[in-house]
Amino acid sequence: MEEMRAIGRISIPSTITGLVLYSRTMISMMFLGYLGELELAGGSLAIGFANITGYSVLSGLAMGMEPICGQAFGAKQRKLLGLTLQRTVLLLLSASIPISLLWLNMKRILLWCRQDEEISTAAHVFITFATPDLFLLSFLHPLRIYLRAQAITLPVTYCSFISVVLHVPLNYLLVVHFNMGIAGVAFSMVWTNLNLFICLLFFFLISRVYKDSWVTPSVDCLRGWSALLKLAVPSCASVCLEWWWYELMIMFCGLLANPKATLASMGILIQTTSLVYVFPSSLSFGVSTRVGNELGARRPAKARTAAIVSLACAVLLGLAAMAFTTSMRHQWGRLFTTDTEILELTAMALPIAGLCELGNCPQTTGCGVLRGSARPSIGANINLGSFYAVGMPVAIVMGFVARMGFPGLWLGLLAAQVSCAVFMSYALIRTDWIEEVERAKQLTNASTSTSTSSSSSSSSSSSSSSSSNSACCLEEILCINGEDDDDEKKKEEKVSMENHPLIPHVDE
Repeated sequence: MEEMRAIGRISIPSTITGLVLYSRTMISMMFLGYLGELELAGGSLAIGFANITGYSVLSGLAMGMEPICGQAFGAKQRKLLGLTLQRTVLLLLSASIPISLLWLNMKRILLWCRQDEEISTAAHVFITFATPDLFLLSFLHPLRIYLRAQAITLPVTYCSFISVVLHVPLNYLLVVHFNMGIAGVAFSMVWTNLNLFICLLFFFLISRVYKDSWVTPSVDCLRGWSALLKLAVPSCASVCLEWWWYELMIMFCGLLANPKATLASMGILIQTTSLVYVFPSSLSFGVSTRVGNELGARRPAKARTAAIVSLACAVLLGLAAMAFTTSMRHQWGRLFTTDTEILELTAMALPIAGLCELGNCPQTTGCGVLRGSARPSIGANINLGSFYAVGMPVAIVMGFVARMGFPGLWLGLLAAQVSCAVFMSYALIRTDWIEEVERAKQLTNASTSTSTSSSSSSSSSSSSSSSSNSACCLEEILCINGEDDDDEKKKEEKVSMENHPLIPHVDE
């Protein structure tokens, strides 16, 4: 129960934040619908393009700082949090430049892909006015992770709520009063993120939460990027591979017998899965932070307990999601449309989507465990194999060869999620948590080795001896933190760690 409360203190505010930000997207879609069919189609196309080429990339790259910050906070290396924050902001700003150039040439790309010219023009207007959002997210993503690594989540929830409350009048002001049309909807999204950034900035300045981890910007943030990039690139690949799969399913819907109805139904179902996804993703954030903190603090037993508790919660979330989608299959679609054919397709696919959540919730939570233990490349490989080597062929065969149509595509997703859950379970069962403690030590030392402001440079050389055994390494880690007045306590912690029933015995 203690671990469940610790995860809940991070995950519950993150869930509320996710739901609040989800409502922002729904508000924008409502105003696009108010403008007309062309604006709704153009805005939806632009948002899909932005998700594939921009938002997924920045979100994934930012997750590379999660294990470093989580483990650094657990190891009490507070300066490393500030240094990693600076490096990640620079990384995301660097990535935003080529992405923005791609966005500004969106119309040319869409026309080359034989998209409708009128819709492409509307989409181009939307994404042009949304381009500043990339640079705001380059600060927002790292700031949220920086706070979450320290289990500070409620301020982000409050700031998100304030910004979304202002999102409605902003849309009305720009879209209706100033008659900016689709450009007004896009710019209101940017303005809302700007409000969120300003609110977080005020919180930073008033609370002085940065006090212990502040590092004066210097050339240090331009060096030592290897550890961050080794985590950011596979994290980005893991996120993008999953996001892109859904976009490919939308393309496949356009090849079915009745593309208009299937595309509309797919849009409803993706909105539904996005809503449900808020819960396992928030749990994933919580367990990532907890695992990272405990590994950084050299407590492998607690890290393993956090993983087990979170996976048990994920199974319960999956069952709840399946019950929700199955019981609401005939009512849910009516919130979006009254078209009979679309409602029939939605009701047919919703139970399959619910079954997918039985695999998706543990898989998403497992990704959080892997991120917290600095192993995002395993998650990327699992997503690649599950979605593209298993899910894609099943979707094509069931949807087109077996002529099952729309439900066949969702059976492909079900196959992908089941295989994801199986592979993820295998990876987590084989985890050696004592070895992960050693890897956490190496990661935090490698990340600070080039920083003149870090106090770990002197300990880096002493920890490089490959002949030291596991117990000696644990003693050395505890000494690095500079808590020399707690020697007796640390020895007891070391002994209990070596004899803990949850930790497998490692022969010396």
